[in-house]
Amino acid sequence: MKILYVTTISNTVNSFFIPHVQSLMEQGNKVGLAFHIIQEVNAEILELGCKIHQVDFHRNPIHIGNYRAYKEIRKIILNEGYEMIHVHTPVASFVTRLACRKMRETHVLYTAHGFHFFKGAPKKNWLIYYPIEKVSAKWTDGIITMNNEDYDLAKKLKLRKKDSVYRVNGIGVDLNKFIPITKEMKMDLRKKYGYSDEDFILIYVGELSYRKHQDQLIKAISLLKGKIPNLKLLLVGDGSLLNKYKELAEQLKIESNVEFLGFRKDIQQLMGISDVAISTSRQEGLPVNIMEAMATGLPLIVTNCRGNRDLVRNNENGYVIEIDDVKECAIAIEKLYHSEELRQNFSNQNRKKIEKYSLKNVLNEMKKIYKNETMTPVTKIGK
Repeated sequence: MKILYVTTISNTVNSFFIPHVQSLMEQGNKVGLAFHIIQEVNAEILELGCKIHQVDFHRNPIHIGNYRAYKEIRKIILNEGYEMIHVHTPVASFVTRLACRKMRETHVLYTAHGFHFFKGAPKKNWLIYYPIEKVSAKWTDGIITMNNEDYDLAKKLKLRKKDSVYRVNGIGVDLNKFIPITKEMKMDLRKKYGYSDEDFILIYVGELSYRKHQDQLIKAISLLKGKIPNLKLLLVGDGSLLNKYKELAEQLKIESNVEFLGFRKDIQQLMGISDVAISTSRQEGLPVNIMEAMATGLPLIVTNCRGNRDLVRNNENGYVIEIDDVKECAIAIEKLYHSEELRQNFSNQNRKKIEKYSLKNVLNEMKKIYKNETMTPVTKIGK
């Protein structure tokens, strides 16, 4: 089969989909990739021999450039004769499905990594994104979701085919890369990275943004100053709110406790030196950073939002706290600091739970979906 993978920007494929593309090619498919090349295409993709199509998608859905992108992607699909189009990310998904709306012989599969409309979302999200998805569903043969809330919402949409809404366990975590860390390994890593064995290290991997909401965590750290000696917070990632968050840490006089590490390629090692992984996000699909922390065996503190609560059960493998509740966040951190036994119990649970989210398992789920989409549809994968 000739398959076209479509995302808004190249970064998405580089970060998440190389194993998925490789799996499709190993099954004998020819795979092309279409995106706006922001980040240089990963060498692994080029070595696979995928055909790369530059399409000038813009993240702003009403940007005039997306009309040009519509014409570009339509021309590519018609000229190259792709039999299946697998779309990801909101803008590229809408533009591409619009281009395919009259191509009934072309199969369109859409992975929703987290609908922008969800319980508790701003009204404008429902006013803008829900109508877009409702209309786009008419041009879609199958929708893949990654959490229970999105799965239930997708089932209410009217697709080209009946019973073609699926739920998978994320994009898959490489359990050969993210592994549990022994005390000896942690000590060695900390020495290498310049941290002390006495440091209590928290890690949050994510774009510095309103959505990821790192300010809640920074404020919680300020409440713990003096209560937890050698407290360190590692914020891993870049983003538009970097300077604002740095200023906040300075205002709260905790700049020595909060480290802004920027974009990093050594996430597994940074997880390895940490004691607890945290997400204070306002919105998630099925967060990769939390799954990677689970695989490393870290106890978790996450906010009560879609995606986070699919992975973490309160008091079972971590703490689920309310969004914007700074005090509750600080209390959860302090509880984990004072109880090594509790941290170990949460760690053990995460190592068990992560198995179904493994890359191997998810790629098998995707194989079933591709097979069912070209034959007989099923109702749900990855229970």
